[in-house]
Amino acid sequence: MPQTLDAAAVRTWCSLALDALGRDREEIDAINVYPVADGDTGTNLYLTVESAVRAVEAVFDAHATGTSVPDLPDAVRAMAHGALIGARGNSGTILAQLLRGMAEVLGEDATGAGVGVGADGAGDGAARGAAEDGGDHLARALRRAAQSAREAVAHPVEGTILTVASAAADAALSAAHHVAAYDSGAAVHAAYAGARVALEATPGQLAVLGRAGVVDAGGRGLLAVLAALVEAVTGDAPSPVAPGARPHELPAVVESCDTDDSPVGPAFEVIYLLETDEAGVARLRSRLDALGDSLVVVGGDGLWNVHVHVDDAGAAVEAGVEAGRPYRIRITHFGAAAGLRRERAQRAVVAVVPGEGLAGLCAAAGATTVLARPGEPPASGELVEAIRRAHAHEVVLLPNDAELRHTAAAAAEQARAEGIRVALIPTRAAVQGIAALAVHEPGRRFDEDVVAMTSAAGATRYAELAVAERQSWTMAGICQAGDLLGLIDGDVAVIGTDLAATAESVLDRMLSAGGELVTLVLGEDVPDALAERLERYVRDGHLAVDTVVYRGGRQSVPLLIGVE
Repeated sequence: MPQTLDAAAVRTWCSLALDALGRDREEIDAINVYPVADGDTGTNLYLTVESAVRAVEAVFDAHATGTSVPDLPDAVRAMAHGALIGARGNSGTILAQLLRGMAEVLGEDATGAGVGVGADGAGDGAARGAAEDGGDHLARALRRAAQSAREAVAHPVEGTILTVASAAADAALSAAHHVAAYDSGAAVHAAYAGARVALEATPGQLAVLGRAGVVDAGGRGLLAVLAALVEAVTGDAPSPVAPGARPHELPAVVESCDTDDSPVGPAFEVIYLLETDEAGVARLRSRLDALGDSLVVVGGDGLWNVHVHVDDAGAAVEAGVEAGRPYRIRITHFGAAAGLRRERAQRAVVAVVPGEGLAGLCAAAGATTVLARPGEPPASGELVEAIRRAHAHEVVLLPNDAELRHTAAAAAEQARAEGIRVALIPTRAAVQGIAALAVHEPGRRFDEDVVAMTSAAGATRYAELAVAERQSWTMAGICQAGDLLGLIDGDVAVIGTDLAATAESVLDRMLSAGGELVTLVLGEDVPDALAERLERYVRDGHLAVDTVVYRGGRQSVPLLIGVE
C-alpha cells in the first residue's frame, strides 16, 4: 500500500501533533530547564502548532465549497506560515523554522500527487518524479529543516532541539539512501528513531540537563511532532516516551558546572513579528546579539518572527523599529528563578498597552504585557495566554481600555477556572494602568494591593488627543475631518487644529480641579519639542504639579494625558 504525504496527510499530521502536545504539555513544561527554567516549553510548542493547525484548516475551508482540494505545497506553506506568525518562546520559534525548512523542499517541485512510495525504480521520467516525491524527498526536507533552524539561532547549542532535529534528518537520509529511496514510511520511522536516541543523549551534552536529570524539553516536544508525522504517513503510532524520564544508559553522575558561579540570565523575553527585508534582518541580528542571548530570528520573504532574551526590553523593541515594522509584540518578565526550575510566583500583573514604548516601560516594572495595535484589540484568548505566561498564583489584570472590559472579564473568568486568582481592575486608559502599576507592591496582601492599585487608577483622570476621521457632532460642537479632538474621560471636551494648543486647553480643564502629577505619553511621530512646551506650560501655570514624559511608540493617538 502506498504511504503518502499529501495535503490531507499534512492536515492529519498537524492535528495529531496538536493532540500529542496537548497531552504532554504539562509534563514537558515540568522538565523545561534550558535556556530559562520558566516552565513553558510545552505550552509554547502547543500554541505554535495550534496556530499552524488553524492556517491549514483555513486552506481546506477555502476549498470546501468547490470540487478541488488543496495540494501539498498549499498545505505545507500554510502550516509553515501559521507556525511563523503564532510561534511562542525559544522552542516554538525554532519549531516554526523547522516547519518552514520542510515546506521549502516539500513545496518546491511537488505537483499535488504527494510524497509517496514508488512501486519500483524503473524509468527515468515519471519514476524519477516518484523518487523525488518519496522517502528521499522527505529526508531532504528534514535536512533542510535542521539546517535552516541552526541558521536562525545566533549561537547554536548541542543537547537541544537543534541536536534532535539534526539526528532525525541524518537518520532519514540514511534510510532513504540505503533502505528505500521511495519509501516515505521508512524515512519517517528512521527520523523518529534517530530523534529518540538523540533526545536520550541530551543530558550528557548539556550540563544543566544533566544536573536536573531530565532530557531537553524542546527536543521532547519535537519528538512528539515527529511521532505524529509517523502516524500520519504510516498509520502506526510509535510507542510513547516518558517525557521527563532520565534514560538508564546515562552514568549516575553527570559532569556539571558550579551553579554558584553561573551568571544570572536576562530579565525579559521579547518576541515580535517584523516586516522587513534581508538587509534589515541582518542589522537586527547584529544589534540584538549585542543586547542579550537566546536570539532566534526565523522566517523570510519579508516576514520574520524575532525572539530574544534581554535586560533592556525597550531597546530590543527599538531595534525592531529601526529595522522595519514590528507588531504583535510580547514582553515577558522572567522574574527570579528558584533553583533550576522557575517556581510559580505569588503575584504578577498583566497589562494591555497601546504602544511599544509603554510595553517596555511596563515590562521593566515587572508586568507581563499584551500589545493592542490600532484597530486590533486583543481577544480574550490572548489575555488568558498572558495570564498563564505570568506564571503566578495571583494576577492583577489591567485592561487599560474601556472597550476591553467584557473581553478582560471573560479572560479573568477563564483563568479563575484554571485555578488562578485574578483581580480585574477596570482601568480605562493606559495612564491609569501606569498609575496602578506605580503603587503595586507584591509583598503585601493581595486584597490590599488590589485596593491600592484600584485607588491609584481611579484617582487618575485621563485624556487623549485624537484626529477626527469625519465631520461629526460632539459635546464640544461640530468637528470636521482632520480636526484634533481633546477627549477627557472619554468625552470630547476640546476641538482644535493645533496639537500643542489643543493639548494646553485639555490640560487647563483637567488641572482646574487640581492635580499633583501630569503624565504625557507621546506617539511615535510627535516631536520632543511638544513635550518640552507642555512641561513648561504646566510648570508656569501650576508650580506644585510635576510632569513625566514617556515615549509610547506606535499608538492609535498622538498624545495621551493623565492627571493624578
